[in-house]
Amino acid sequence: MTMELFGQSPQEPRVQPLCEGALVLRHFAVSRDVQLLEAIGQVAEQAPFRQMKTPGGHTMSVAMTCCGDWGWVTDARGYRYQRDDPLSGEPWPAMPVLFQKLATEAAKAGGYPGFEPDACLVNRYQSGARMGLHQDRDEADFDQPIVSVSLGTPATFQFGGMRRSDRPVRVPLEHGDIVVWGGPARLRYHGVLTLKAADHPLTGACRYNLTFRRAR
Repeated sequence: MTMELFGQSPQEPRVQPLCEGALVLRHFAVSRDVQLLEAIGQVAEQAPFRQMKTPGGHTMSVAMTCCGDWGWVTDARGYRYQRDDPLSGEPWPAMPVLFQKLATEAAKAGGYPGFEPDACLVNRYQSGARMGLHQDRDEADFDQPIVSVSLGTPATFQFGGMRRSDRPVRVPLEHGDIVVWGGPARLRYHGVLTLKAADHPLTGACRYNLTFRRAR
């Protein structure tokens, strides 16, 4: 179903429900895209992108950095949030005000008012990168939603069920789209299919994803 069937231009925000507790806010971040990308660059200057290793020794295909009070890391010790960047030993960069404002507004539009994220995972996808199906379970409070912002080249988001074996729905995501999920959908499995080669006028061959969470 195309946006034209809703009587809207491709750049006008609209809501696409996924299931109870989850939806896509189409083009919600487009009006702030340049500023968001500039802020990503500033974060990466302080805490460079890196490809972390899972506890099993697998190198992630997605490059990652973080900002906020807490950053998510994975290494031989496991998955966890910590206050310091393991590369520098310094605190993660402060979360830009623009990030905080966008996450709060998107959460409210998705039915979760009062969301105040203290962690933002910044993922950089290039052609061939993917994110396997997983649950976000490292946070202290599952009553808080997840807010996930897409910038750059298109991607296919997978949104599954409460079991890894549940067949996921494939959701195409474009530049500026935001996925919000919480409540009964908070622990659903999700991931991103292998990114196809593409080019975007603002990000080149890259896709950036901002994932906002309340870690503690």
